[in-house]
Amino acid sequence: MKKILCWMLSLWIAAALCACGIPSHTNAEDEAAISDAGLAETDSAAASNHAAQPTEKIEPTQGTDSDVDVDLTVISNTVVYSELYNMLYYDPEHYIGKTVKMSGEFAAYQMVVDNVMQPDPVAYACIVSDATACCAEGMEFILEANSVYPEDYPALGAEITVTGEFQPYEKDGIRWYHLTDTRLELG
Repeated sequence: MKKILCWMLSLWIAAALCACGIPSHTNAEDEAAISDAGLAETDSAAASNHAAQPTEKIEPTQGTDSDVDVDLTVISNTVVYSELYNMLYYDPEHYIGKTVKMSGEFAAYQMVVDNVMQPDPVAYACIVSDATACCAEGMEFILEANSVYPEDYPALGAEITVTGEFQPYEKDGIRWYHLTDTRLELG
C-alpha cells in the first residue's frame, strides 16, 4: 500500500511540475535564473555576468539590431512565453517606451455582434506558444501608418517577426499594452 501511495504522490508531483502556468510569486533570483537560462543559448559570458547581480532587471537583449531594447527572437519559446507574460501582466511599467522584437504567428481578432462576424478586425497580434505548445501568449501590435487589412498583412497563421515600441492604451476603463509603429517581416 505504501508503494502505491508513494508512486501516486510521485506522479502527482511530476504532473504539477509539468503543468502550464506562471507562479504567483517570483523573486529576483528566480527571474535571473529564467533569464540566464535563455541567454545561455546566445552568450554564456553575459549570462554569468547577470547572475552575479540578481537585483538588476535582466532582459534578453543579445540581438544584432542596435535599435532594439528587448529582442525576444534570440531565446527559446518557453522563455519568450514567460517574458511576454511578465511584460503584459507582472511588470509592464518596466517595458514602456522600449523597442521590442519578437517572432510568432500572425492573428487577427474580429468582433461578433448579434451573431454576425464584423468585417474589420479590431486587433492584430503576434502569438507565441511555449515549447510544449500547451500555452500561448500574444502581443497586440499596430502597423506603421496607413496600413490596410488584409492587403498590408500576411495570411492568418503565417510566421512573422514584429518590431515596435511597447506602449499602454486604455479601452473601456482597462489598461492594455501593445506595440506601436510596428515593422512587420515575414518569417
